[in-house]
Amino acid sequence: MMTNDIRSHFSSMLQAKNFAEFFAGIGLVRAGLEKQGWSIAFANDISKQKYEMYKGHFKNAQEHFLVADIHKIPAEHIPSVTLATASFPCNDLSLAGSRSGLQGEHSSAFWGFIHILEQMQDRKPPLVVLENVTGFLSSNKGEDFKQGLVALNNLGYTVDTFILDAAHFVPQSRQRLFIIGISEELGPTTSVPTLNIPISDTRPKSLVAFITAHPQIRWRIRFLPSQPTNSLRLEDILEDLPETASEWWSHVRATYLLEQMSVRHRILADQMITDAKWSYGTVFRRMRNKKSTAELRVDGIAGCLRTPRGGSAKQILFKAGHGHYYARLITPREAARLMGANDYTITVSLDQALFGFGDAVCVPAIAWIAAHYLNPAIEEIIHRDFSHLALQEA
Repeated sequence: MMTNDIRSHFSSMLQAKNFAEFFAGIGLVRAGLEKQGWSIAFANDISKQKYEMYKGHFKNAQEHFLVADIHKIPAEHIPSVTLATASFPCNDLSLAGSRSGLQGEHSSAFWGFIHILEQMQDRKPPLVVLENVTGFLSSNKGEDFKQGLVALNNLGYTVDTFILDAAHFVPQSRQRLFIIGISEELGPTTSVPTLNIPISDTRPKSLVAFITAHPQIRWRIRFLPSQPTNSLRLEDILEDLPETASEWWSHVRATYLLEQMSVRHRILADQMITDAKWSYGTVFRRMRNKKSTAELRVDGIAGCLRTPRGGSAKQILFKAGHGHYYARLITPREAARLMGANDYTITVSLDQALFGFGDAVCVPAIAWIAAHYLNPAIEEIIHRDFSHLALQEA
């Protein structure tokens, strides 16, 4: 049973609805949480370039943003908050990465986050949200995911997990895996028995299979509604650039892109070109059989934005119709819209902006988590658990 002091401590922390954003990047977790009544108390990232972009949009950045290696941040520098978020590096977990897992050069930053929570001791935030690529689930045959969940258990958090796809919110295909930790000291909340978890668009078969196969993990699975239906399509977020704009590539360069397409993709492109209306697709260059190829997507959904470390990572817009075709890179403003950050102030170069958005989170997806998970859990804990304990002590 909680004492009055402990109950008062957690109640005030929960009601504050403030958060510390680790691996903050350009601040899109913040942007999503703020839409649901949360306030920033602390932010951290190691990248000076991302901080430059962050402060160009968030004018109070100097009040709370610390540019530093997470492994070197003393816990006493972190304020007491309701929630800590961590979108830790995916390089070693992604199918396109090294698959070195949580011990890899980049993704091992996860342990820096865990160390900070451990060092905060009684000031640990009652709620934690982690975000990463879905490859986290299968990395090292599931051992990395298991290690991450057990690490949270060892800190006193029960855990939940689900997958959201940005395509339910914006015209971008971007699946991400989320983990929620809730302090066991807060008492029980409404949960679904692990043996009765329904397969859904938030918890697909592979995720449910992992949960049921690991009963030793202390789970707290909450009900989630289906993800929303998104009616926006690629052409809805495009900037209206005339064909004479400098962003469009030369005809020679656009033709070279066309010639890099496989037969299947070239057929799609030719259909677009001969159509009596303009249509749009996106292209990524990929290495296939040691040869650079251009792969065209025409379903009205952009491919997953990436960090432009090389030419193959830059997403290309392909516009065609009326016997003509044009090509150019996705613009920073279009990248912002694809992340649901329509009004983001962009003060940096094209490559820097694309890097920032490509390594970020989908704003409305984060707002959805706050609205359908974090806020209801807090309300339930405050109004049911604490009041119940107060009656017991009376």
